[in-house]
Amino acid sequence: MNKPIRKVAIALAVLFLALFANLNVVQVFQGDKYRNDPDNRRVLLNEYASPRGAIIVGGDNVAYSVKTSDELKYQRKYVDGPIFAPATGYYSYVYGTGGDAGGVESLENDILSGDSSDLFTTKLGNILTGRNPRGGSVELTLNRDAQVAAYKAMRGGNGKLRRGAVVALDPSTGAILAMVSTPSYDPNKLASHNSDAIGSAWVAYNNNKQNPMLNRALREIYPPGSVFKVIDTAAALKYGIKPTTRIPAPNSYWPLEPTRKSACPAGLAAPCVQNFEGETCDNGKDATLDLSLVKSCNTAFAALAVERLGGQRIKDQAEAFGIDGSQLSVPLAVAPSTIGTDADLNDPAALAQTSFGQRDVRISPLQGAMIAAAVANNGTLMKPYLVSRELRPNLSELNSTKPETLSQPMQPEVASQLVTMMENVVNDDRGTGRPARIIDPQLKGLVTVGGKTGTADVGVTSASNVEPDAWFTGFAMVGGQAKIAVAVIIENGGVAGNESAGGAAAGPVAKEVMTEYLKSIGVGK
Repeated sequence: MNKPIRKVAIALAVLFLALFANLNVVQVFQGDKYRNDPDNRRVLLNEYASPRGAIIVGGDNVAYSVKTSDELKYQRKYVDGPIFAPATGYYSYVYGTGGDAGGVESLENDILSGDSSDLFTTKLGNILTGRNPRGGSVELTLNRDAQVAAYKAMRGGNGKLRRGAVVALDPSTGAILAMVSTPSYDPNKLASHNSDAIGSAWVAYNNNKQNPMLNRALREIYPPGSVFKVIDTAAALKYGIKPTTRIPAPNSYWPLEPTRKSACPAGLAAPCVQNFEGETCDNGKDATLDLSLVKSCNTAFAALAVERLGGQRIKDQAEAFGIDGSQLSVPLAVAPSTIGTDADLNDPAALAQTSFGQRDVRISPLQGAMIAAAVANNGTLMKPYLVSRELRPNLSELNSTKPETLSQPMQPEVASQLVTMMENVVNDDRGTGRPARIIDPQLKGLVTVGGKTGTADVGVTSASNVEPDAWFTGFAMVGGQAKIAVAVIIENGGVAGNESAGGAAAGPVAKEVMTEYLKSIGVGK
């Protein structure tokens, strides 16, 4: 080989090596960058070239893919989209799946798209047989009847959806039976293949002051108001106070001056606790722990927290219920609930407010349902979960969720006492939870309902002219067995300081959910 030819050969070899190196850099080191580039249309077309797996509730698809005649070969469809949107989330070729704040479409994307390593053998089989690839499906724990009932019951007297949320749990397993957030949005509009229509829907939803895309059931935290008294009561029972024990229940309670008897100042200008409109709890001096819960006497629980229990015991009890600031996922992320700061618990005035769910106490609606579920389940709190099973494309089971104990907030004997006390809140004619009584002819006499109302001030002070949030958390028992626990919050749905008004707004919603769920599982047939 002469010298010129040798130089050309070397140059060609160098060029081939450079090409080979560049190819490896692009494929190995920069592959993800190019694949994930939003301007890479081939990735988008490939993503929509095969059907995405279904999201299933009670054997029916609530989200599934249908074939189209356009460039994107499949489009997502949502049955009763606004009702199930907090659970399903959305799948949009413009806005994706919503990331960590999204629904099952986001959290189970690998299964639904078929990209999960758990589906490797299925994908390999498709390659070898030439079959059209498909995603796996996800089966949810939701009960369709309970979910639909919850959504419908959130409509007010004017027919419009009230802001708030409903969560229902199976106390014995932690399975989420209903998860509604209102007002909601229609994921079908975001799944459209018309970019202009998608953009218009996105702008409308995000500019709506009602924030319809917020999953209030999991992602929002609220002052629980008197729902928190369930935790106070659990702590009291744990430390030897009985339902029949009489505790201080004055018409006004001064946490910094416990012996002071004078009425609270107008507008609560000084640290002082009173009952709604100066209402008397029993004789105006003391009342049993049971009656204090039944009538939801603020002064009784403030005095109980400040003089008998103390901040540390209440904190310990709250943390046992899951109100500890930790992150929970179901697998959707849940906003952490909190009892507030240590300073709140060490200051008598702040502790008095904390005792009835004000000050810095904040919980999610899911946490509200967890409180009732633990009481009803013999004191055992099960970890909530939304995904029942992951399925292969042929619908055979791939993975399933096993019930898991989260904590033991109270011993069974304490839980039994608290169950009876919460039943009195609903069944005693003096109770604030009377609107949650189940009177359906099919269920009457078979079901026992227990619960606790809450009217949580959300103004700057309790004297602010802002309507409080209305709460109800409770459970339904059949033959002594807990079947369902429910929490309902209606934003600005109560009357300041009036527990009966809070129960009147939120209690009927809980009643409808419990009624429809119990009928759906055959109770009374």
